[in-house]
Amino acid sequence: MDEWNRLLQDIATIIEDYQSEAVPTAAHVERWINQFIPAVRQPILAELEHVLAKTYFSKSRVKRFMKTITGFAAWTGGDPATFWRQMHFLDIQPRGNSQTEFLSLFNRKLEKETGLSIDDCGRGNKFLYLDDGLFSGGRLGFDLEKWILETAPENAELYIATIASHTQGRYFTGKLLDQANTKSEKNISIRWGSLVSIEDGLFKVDASDVLRPTGPGTNPAVAAYVASLDKEQKWRNGAGLGPQRFFSSSQGRHLLEQEFLKMGVAVRAMCPYLNDYQRPLGNTRMKTIGFGTMFATYRNCPNNAPLVLWAGNPWYPLLPRVTN
Repeated sequence: MDEWNRLLQDIATIIEDYQSEAVPTAAHVERWINQFIPAVRQPILAELEHVLAKTYFSKSRVKRFMKTITGFAAWTGGDPATFWRQMHFLDIQPRGNSQTEFLSLFNRKLEKETGLSIDDCGRGNKFLYLDDGLFSGGRLGFDLEKWILETAPENAELYIATIASHTQGRYFTGKLLDQANTKSEKNISIRWGSLVSIEDGLFKVDASDVLRPTGPGTNPAVAAYVASLDKEQKWRNGAGLGPQRFFSSSQGRHLLEQEFLKMGVAVRAMCPYLNDYQRPLGNTRMKTIGFGTMFATYRNCPNNAPLVLWAGNPWYPLLPRVTN
């Protein structure tokens, strides 16, 4: 098998359980990559193979996360059964069903590891909010601010568990929940737990784990888009790979950033249903070129990821996104 076909097959294998009508075969990956110019197709595949092996969470990887949470010593103190018996499990997302599905997976791991089911728990003042990822923090913040202000008891311990947590979203969400706690005049202590902390801080661009280009490049359409934002952009300096080292090399990182930015601008121009916040490198309300995460799970690709991964009609996506 030549390198081209090996890369197509390897990427298809990494994402083989992605829930989509488009079955993730080598042909599917090839149809996606062929939308890029020929010169960059194989280099993109090579870098994407490396990145997705670290940032894509298959169902089996998610199950391992659930097992880790059930025995998380920093929370359970070495006695998982006693700890979880006191826990209430929040299922409060108004849109989508990721939380419901994740709680079902967690329930199976909890039964296997402790002999308890979720129905056996809820005997104390502990509450768990479980989800796949914290990105900008908008959804998680909205859900839990509302819960604290409206339905939380006067005294409670809130535990927030996500597979991935982006540092900037974590910071702003923490401030929001602290304010809600103060406003409610309740006593809600908050504990955070995540498997992967993804650096995307405003002042840590040079040491980030997300796509942060070193500049706009030479493409006129990119230059025009950046100018339309009417805000000075903070470009990455240096050749850092970020704390998580998702990228294979500085060259591989630079390639993904530049090509996904360039094609993301083109995708915005061709797809009529994208709103202003759906930036080339991913959804954000900030006036930047995009959020830039490469994290995704078998359930869905976040809209905070680059448009080239999930946008559709007429673009052909690698990870077609299911909207709420």
